[in-house]
Amino acid sequence: QLQLVESGGGLVQPGGSLRLSCLASGFDLNRVPIAWYRQAPGKGREGVACLNEAERSTSYGAFVEGRFKMSREKFMNKVFLQMNNLRSEDTGVYYCAVGPKVCYEDADASDHTWGQGTQVTVSS
Repeated sequence: QLQLVESGGGLVQPGGSLRLSCLASGFDLNRVPIAWYRQAPGKGREGVACLNEAERSTSYGAFVEGRFKMSREKFMNKVFLQMNNLRSEDTGVYYCAVGPKVCYEDADASDHTWGQGTQVTVSS
């Protein structure tokens, strides 16, 4: 059974850092594109970062502005999202997702496999 489990969210002050993790089971995470999305209260889901191993590329949302870095630990079947210099507008639920078109925000979200999400709150 394909499953993704996120962890690492929490409450942090503006300017602080968090490292999110996404553990995959039931499939090889190294063989499919994987992405982080987020959803702020009252807003739609938006792409944060996407790693496409086949294309050897990692892309980020424009709002990231160099503050976040997505990485993969192949032997642990995990991906990470290191988030630095967090802002209040980064508050939301962060999800990891996999699928052939997961790097395309206009793709049908129901075609991806999603985790349950982890809450990130940036507040003083």
